[in-house]
Amino acid sequence: MAFDHRGVKLRERIMDDLQALGHEIVDLGTDTDAERVDYPDKARELGGAVLAGDAERGVLVCGSGVGASVAACKVHGIRAAICHDVYSAHQGVEHDDMNVLCLGSEIVGAELAVDLVRVFLGAKFDGGERYVRRLRKIEAMEREALNA
Repeated sequence: MAFDHRGVKLRERIMDDLQALGHEIVDLGTDTDAERVDYPDKARELGGAVLAGDAERGVLVCGSGVGASVAACKVHGIRAAICHDVYSAHQGVEHDDMNVLCLGSEIVGAELAVDLVRVFLGAKFDGGERYVRRLRKIEAMEREALNA
């Protein structure tokens, strides 16, 4: 879990729920809005934790979710998306092997945020041929970008 200074308003509710469900949380902060924290820094930190295997998936929260999503997708190997509806939160994992959920604290309330995180964490990648084929194409795009 990682939050910038605007995303922190959802922090307590989401983390309390996940702890109550028995999830082990890797807390990458921030825990206050008293000081500005830039979402690209949190995206890099969270992406690194997921790629290193310190976390299976990540949840990144900023004000709108947009900046978090844009920044997280720049980390090679991270498949992040902004999801403000339950369908996208599980379908992104099932079809696209999404490994980072981005939320906007100014867009969704605490109860919907908890539902989105629960569905995201409970979803499993389908593994079907068409989904794997598409992931391979995305991985090729990432490799090409590194060599550009």
